[in-house]
Amino acid sequence: MMTIDLPDGTGAGPRVSCHQPPAPAFRRATLHDAAAIIDITTAAYAPWIPVIGREPGPMGDDVPALLADPDIEVWLAEDTGPAVGTGPAPVGLVILIPDTDHLLLHSIAVAPSAQGTGLGRQLLAFTEARAAELKLREVRLYTHVLMARNVEIYTRHGYVETGRRIDNGFSRVFMTKRIG
Repeated sequence: MMTIDLPDGTGAGPRVSCHQPPAPAFRRATLHDAAAIIDITTAAYAPWIPVIGREPGPMGDDVPALLADPDIEVWLAEDTGPAVGTGPAPVGLVILIPDTDHLLLHSIAVAPSAQGTGLGRQLLAFTEARAAELKLREVRLYTHVLMARNVEIYTRHGYVETGRRIDNGFSRVFMTKRIG
């Protein structure tokens, strides 16, 4: 927490408190996390169903199969803030697929309770740091053409559109960002 004294000429100005949520802890997901992954993914992507006319791709993922695949990394972001009687709670996730020359961001999802806190930005930064850690110089991703807000967010974070095409029955925008 940060407290700021605003000067009012007497040195006893009003106090303003700015609460910043604690930084999330990132950890590799396990099969025990499957239900939380499905819940977060469903809650994050469900608002897009009326926009694109069907469930977004990640809602149809076979989560236990993703978790069992040694070539796929599923990472959880956990809220480390104080919660009486509970441990850290998953509030976001990324599903990453390393390839020989890039890291594919297959899915990024933020629980509604954590939306608007900057967690999406932190998950994106984590993805880019993971690519650098794996010595991969590029992050690739895709999103639905009708998810224009997502395209704007990725563009703002340095991603460049590389093409549009139908992929697995979805009209997708493909984007990339060079790392390092």
